[in-house]
Amino acid sequence: MSERPEESNKGSAAESLLPIDEHIEEERDAEGRKVRHRGIYLLPNLFTTANLFAGFYSIVSAINGNLYVAAATVFVAMVLDGLDGRVARLTNTQSAFGAEYDSLSDMVAFGLAPAILAFEWALSGMGKVGWMIAFVYVAGAALRLARFNTQIGKADKRFFIGLASPAAAGVVAGTVWAFSDLGIQGSNIASLVALLVAGTGMLMVSNIKYYSFKDLDLKGRVPFVAILVVVLLFAVVFSDPPRILLLIFLVYAVSGPVQYLLQWWRRKRAS
Repeated sequence: MSERPEESNKGSAAESLLPIDEHIEEERDAEGRKVRHRGIYLLPNLFTTANLFAGFYSIVSAINGNLYVAAATVFVAMVLDGLDGRVARLTNTQSAFGAEYDSLSDMVAFGLAPAILAFEWALSGMGKVGWMIAFVYVAGAALRLARFNTQIGKADKRFFIGLASPAAAGVVAGTVWAFSDLGIQGSNIASLVALLVAGTGMLMVSNIKYYSFKDLDLKGRVPFVAILVVVLLFAVVFSDPPRILLLIFLVYAVSGPVQYLLQWWRRKRAS
């Protein structure tokens, strides 16, 4: 007996109300019947949730005046953000929900958290101008993440279009961490911080290309000396985390405009 139209409509309406986070897979049992499994992948989303919590904790710490902890937590969020995607690819557990959840977590950890951190440390004394500059950074991060989501599968994976939000957060959080560690008050360099925050916000929505490092083969064999280089890199970073991390992210942020200007100069000379 065929299904009545009203029952079919009710069924489709009910399925349309299912949470968008449910990953549905269809398999066939021993008798050849279709079996649908609903749910989400736990492992990569655990890392994404930890990234979200790190961003939230950074915001709370900044509001409570623990700027040192707030800045360091942003870098913890970066590590977690890098792990969730790698784990999803290694375990073949990518999903549309995971991509959206990752973007929302990044918005908190690398959009809101650095802006609030910079505002609490240096921009609050500038009044309305200060919170407007902080909002420019937040809006830049939101636009950057939205554009990135629309370009998945279309853009060259070797490059980011615009400064990636974790790198921009590294510049802002690294500045607060490094200078506050030296005992420098943000209010004394508020203008410099304002230019830095606004500049990173604009770089995120620019069309400048940045190398993404996504074509690096981390699963293949490497020479033994590569392990020594990694160990040396860790030793250098942990010798002075605030300033070394700030230097790394500043160099990366500046590399895009430098490459853009060099290409522009070459085209000008060629013409």
